[in-house]
Amino acid sequence: MPLGTLDRTPPPFFRQGPSALSKLLVCGALALFLMVADVRLRITQPLRAVLAQVLYPAQWLILQPVTAARGIGGYLQSLQSAQQSEQGLREKLGLQSQKANQVDQLLLENRRLRQLVELRERVAAPGKLAQVLYDSADPFSRKIVLDKGQADGIEAGSPVIDEAGVLGQVTRVYGAISEVTLLTDRDQAIPVLNTRTGARGVAFGDASLAGGTLELRFMAANADVQPGDMLATSGVDGVYPPGLPVARVDKVERRNDSAFARIALRPMALVEGTAHVIVLQPVSAQIPARPAAEPEAPAARKGTRK
Repeated sequence: MPLGTLDRTPPPFFRQGPSALSKLLVCGALALFLMVADVRLRITQPLRAVLAQVLYPAQWLILQPVTAARGIGGYLQSLQSAQQSEQGLREKLGLQSQKANQVDQLLLENRRLRQLVELRERVAAPGKLAQVLYDSADPFSRKIVLDKGQADGIEAGSPVIDEAGVLGQVTRVYGAISEVTLLTDRDQAIPVLNTRTGARGVAFGDASLAGGTLELRFMAANADVQPGDMLATSGVDGVYPPGLPVARVDKVERRNDSAFARIALRPMALVEGTAHVIVLQPVSAQIPARPAAEPEAPAARKGTRK
């Protein structure tokens, strides 16, 4: 008889203990009793406290990686948020700085326009307000280009002033723009009057490459000219109205080997930084035309019979 066919299970006579269903019922009833007792009488509260105290170190060790990961994540998120906030604040600061610069520029422009209007009120000649577009590209001349031209009634030879004084003269006129030659150009000359002494003279543009200044030429070495004297237009040239500020005497050099003094002038107008100007009508254009001569009556012939 093969061994695999033998029944190795013990006979029912040797089986001991309750059945599985009985164990399930007993354990279920016990669990229900303990839950009810714990809810009503809290008999397991001391046991829970002891277990919590015993298991706390293990819980702490298990939670450390989680806490560290949360801390690192929070730090990185806070760092990123701080960097974004800093970038935003930098952009706002840049905008505020730009606005502040614009405010300063507008205040300066407003102040210059007020001074220009005040000077315009003192001038009797009619004029037009114009804006400087750009400087001439020629490095050997001192010229600027305005946004007014022949279409706006600008004429060649018209004097140009800014808020501080005479700036130059219109030398070329196009359809929509016009070119102004500044007083500091080497080819420009303007009759002036010393407001302190009443002496007349002629101021010429600086011929040096640096430019930016004027020179009062053909003044005697013993002429009464002092640093600080104000020079204004004399009005004898028929172009500039009289009384406009032109320049201030900067330096006077009297040399024994020359009959004329070397007098350097500093222009009153902002020849290198003006933005708005007034183009005046030339004085010659304001002078009325000479009336036509009346024809003479024919002379009576002698010996005419009545």
